[in-house]
Amino acid sequence: MEEKQVKIIIKGKVQGVGFRFTAHLGFVDLGLVGKAENIKDGSIEIIVKGAPDKLERLIKWCHKGPEGARVESVEVEDMPVDPELGKIEK
Repeated sequence: MEEKQVKIIIKGKVQGVGFRFTAHLGFVDLGLVGKAENIKDGSIEIIVKGAPDKLERLIKWCHKGPEGARVESVEVEDMPVDPELGKIEK
């Protein structure tokens, strides 16, 4: 199966509730690689790649997030696959 890469922007009450940490654990458990970061406007940005069916599971989870989060919107944008995403720098 071909890899796919997406950028996910989650808006709402998503900072300070463990969203990035929980999302990272979730995508690692799904066999995806990527990163999750806070954005200055209070939203979360996730850039992640992997199998399309696993990405869909992560995106579905992002609509709810961890306990304490109040997700207002989830935007998903397809991106070109970056072979360097997820590599550990030496």
